[in-house]
Amino acid sequence: MFHEEQRGPFYVERQNRSPGPLAVFHVETRPPNPHPRDVDREELRAYFSQNLGLLGLDAAPGLVERLATFTDLLFRWSGRMNLTGHPDLASVARNLVLDSLALSAALPAADSLADLGSGAGIPGLPIALARPRCRVTLVEARERRHHFQRAAVRSLAIANATPVRGRVETLEPTGHAIVMARAFAKPEQALEWMVRWAAPGALLALPGVARTEGFLVPAAVKPLEPRRYGPPGDEEASRLWLGRVTAPQQSA
Repeated sequence: MFHEEQRGPFYVERQNRSPGPLAVFHVETRPPNPHPRDVDREELRAYFSQNLGLLGLDAAPGLVERLATFTDLLFRWSGRMNLTGHPDLASVARNLVLDSLALSAALPAADSLADLGSGAGIPGLPIALARPRCRVTLVEARERRHHFQRAAVRSLAIANATPVRGRVETLEPTGHAIVMARAFAKPEQALEWMVRWAAPGALLALPGVARTEGFLVPAAVKPLEPRRYGPPGDEEASRLWLGRVTAPQQSA
């Protein structure tokens, strides 16, 4: 069952509580799991339904079911292709899918969003599920991860998500109201590439950064007040750097 105080399948410990870089998630050690049934489908639905409400997101039955299906799909593919380092279904649900939904809740409404270096579709695909009216572009250079994104979009009929394979710095960019990049380049480099994909006045977001200041910001970007986000109940939320594009980007 999903009772964290009883150290159930979604129990997560935090290590390294000293000041400095973000604490590292450490999921309670579990026996090897040959099949994604450490929690059953009904528990997974109940978990998403409860936590969507805690995040202030609409816990519509259709969304809950699609999140459960996506979580199961990601875990199954990961076992074959090493998409993530998470050992069980509960860990994928909390540390990847719910964390992505928490990020969505921390961002303003927008009609378009680009997830650069999107890996296995995290956080872009859960955000696309939670924001069906938002056009989400997922840019990923690695073939296997791109293939998973396409399979997930087909399987769940995510009409507002478009996986694009290629390098963010060489593809022909399209403007988006929000551009995010998580852990695929140093902040200075990521921001330089993100501006290329930003519409005028766009919001730039760097989720999960180790620090929110002390790095070079492009002249066309104004830093905003950083935020924190994370699944409900997290003692130490992740850092979220934010900036606003204040000048048109010159074509390269």
